[in-house]
Amino acid sequence: MRQNPSFAMTDLAELRRVIVGNPWATIVSAPDDGLVASHYVVLLDEDRDDLTVVGHVGRPDDLIHGLGERELIVVFQGPHGYVSPGWYGDVAAVPTWNYVSVHLSGVPEILGAEDNLRVLDRMVELFEKRMPAPRRMWERPNDEVFVRRLEAGTVGFRLTPTKVVAKRKLSQNKPAETVETVIAELDGDGPYANPALAAEMRRAHEGRAGNHA
Repeated sequence: MRQNPSFAMTDLAELRRVIVGNPWATIVSAPDDGLVASHYVVLLDEDRDDLTVVGHVGRPDDLIHGLGERELIVVFQGPHGYVSPGWYGDVAAVPTWNYVSVHLSGVPEILGAEDNLRVLDRMVELFEKRMPAPRRMWERPNDEVFVRRLEAGTVGFRLTPTKVVAKRKLSQNKPAETVETVIAELDGDGPYANPALAAEMRRAHEGRAGNHA
C-alpha cells in the first residue's frame, strides 16, 4: 500500500482499535509459484499490548503460504466507501474512495497444539458471546474428541510485525466545510450512505482539530 504522510495512521491505540473492529483479515504471501491470498479471522494477541496478532489457517493453506518460513502480509480493512465529487460543491473534482486499512508484515511463528486450541477457543468465545444461547467449544460430553480433530486440521500462528503500513484516507486534504458535507452525506439516506465511514471520518477529523487546538 503506497503511503501518503497526510493519511498515515501511527497511533498504536487507533491501530489496535481498527484490528479489533475488523477481525476478518486477508493473508497475502508470495510463494515461488505466484501470489496467494486467504481470508481468516485474525485477533490481537491478548497477552501483548503491541500489534502482535494470532490466528489460524486450515490445512493445506499453511503449505501454500509457506507459513513460518516466509514473509506475509495480514491486511485489516476498516470502513470504506464511495465519495461523490458532487459533495464538494461547484468545483473541479473527481470521485474517490475513502477508507481505513492496516497492513502487518513479517514471518509468523507457528503455534503448538495447545496454544492453537487457546486461540480457537478465544475466537469461538468472542463471537458466540453475542448469541442468546452461546455454543462454546467444550460444553458437551463428546466435544473434546471433536475439538481435537478440528485443531489438527488447522495451523495456528502468531505474527509480531516487522513492518506496519496503516492508512486512513478520510478527506484530510479537503477544507473543513467540505469534510462536514461529506460526513453529512454519508450519514444520510442516499445511495452511498455509510454511517460507519462517517463515524470514522468524524473520529479522524476530531483528532486533527484537537492536535491544532
